[in-house]
Amino acid sequence: MYKYQDRNTKPLFQELFPFGGKLDKENRWLKVAEIIPWKELEGVYAARHAKRGRPAKDSRLIVGLLAIKHMTELSDEEVLQSVRENPYQQAFCGFDQLVTDKILDPSTLTKQRRRLGKGFFEELEKKVYEVLIEKKLLKAKGMYVDATVFPESIKYPNDVGLLNDVREWLVKRIKGYGEKAGEKIRTYCRRAKQGFLNFARKKVKQKKTIRKAQKQMLQYVRRNLEQVRGLVGKLEKRGEVIGEKVRQRLEVAGEIYEQQKTMYKEKVNRIKDRIVSFARPYVRPIVRGKTGKEVEFGSKAGCVHVDGFVFLDHLEHRAFAEEEFVKKHVETYKERFGKVPSSFTADKKYGTKNNREYLEKEGIRVGFKALGRKRKDAERSGRWLKKKQRERNRIEGDFGNGKEHYGLDRVLYSIENGSEIWIRLGLLGMNLKTALRKIQLKPLVC
Repeated sequence: MYKYQDRNTKPLFQELFPFGGKLDKENRWLKVAEIIPWKELEGVYAARHAKRGRPAKDSRLIVGLLAIKHMTELSDEEVLQSVRENPYQQAFCGFDQLVTDKILDPSTLTKQRRRLGKGFFEELEKKVYEVLIEKKLLKAKGMYVDATVFPESIKYPNDVGLLNDVREWLVKRIKGYGEKAGEKIRTYCRRAKQGFLNFARKKVKQKKTIRKAQKQMLQYVRRNLEQVRGLVGKLEKRGEVIGEKVRQRLEVAGEIYEQQKTMYKEKVNRIKDRIVSFARPYVRPIVRGKTGKEVEFGSKAGCVHVDGFVFLDHLEHRAFAEEEFVKKHVETYKERFGKVPSSFTADKKYGTKNNREYLEKEGIRVGFKALGRKRKDAERSGRWLKKKQRERNRIEGDFGNGKEHYGLDRVLYSIENGSEIWIRLGLLGMNLKTALRKIQLKPLVC
């Protein structure tokens, strides 16, 4: 259940200013609060809660806390502590009186992210950008397109370590289900753990040593998988309910075992749809070919830069060919601004024949080097092209800024669609900071 809040305007934090003082209207948090359409979001927020039961937390409080979190790169615990200490952040989150006690438990933010889902945060983005366009802080200009990888927060994968993660999880299930079934099952967990530690402590791991450790781990995992499956079958016959989450994890464990066994037998290091993390099985290795980062583990995103703001248009956990989504970028731009962009600039891989024909048909000037022989106006168009390619570096700078200052170098959410939620909120935090800089240079248009 959700109860709408009474937001009648009245003096904020009167107890702090008994002699007629007031908060500074030029404070950055009060300025950013003017950009977010709180009333419209309240209806979207309420629709994602049941009509009965205990009232949910205020929508402005939850959205405000998440916005502060991603604008300041703080943890859930730290952002709650920061809000308690800062009256301007409290005003941003919808408080009209100073709060000094506990605002809410950090776990509430996790539960709300899970409940709201990616759909709510897409709507949040859309409504904020509509306000930016209305207030003329975001103008429809040429678009700059590029793709990047946003890495997940996983440890660097290796075959032996991955198998050991699976084995440890299986051993816990065996002990728990064994107690329920009244059986004591031998798992050889101490011997397996010691074998893994002996392997992990070796500074130099020869090929023969790695294959020996792989074989041992495969044997332990095979035994433990059979034991867990047997216990699950016995418990189900007794009428015990096995959770869907456990079933999914057990299926992932079996898939990892089959993949590792195939690679071990065929003496290869690659396999189709290879799982590199037991905790996040959807993560795939993406080859980038960059110095120091030849392979990254995360989601690949197609992004667009317009007038200083960055938008997420496409996201997948696979190494897709970014040139396939030119039409999608243009269609999304149309939905956002109501017209096609004046120009489309990207690196040369986007400049396929089909893409050029499509952009020309839409009346969009392309920032690609012309195909075929030199034209008569090559010098003039060449200057414009060089200018656009220089300007395209802005989106590269935005990627670096986002990964350095807004947590986009390490996706921490592990809930369903957690990667997309984290990335969208990170980009939204960065865009709100961009809007704030524009407000400070030019007052808002009311």
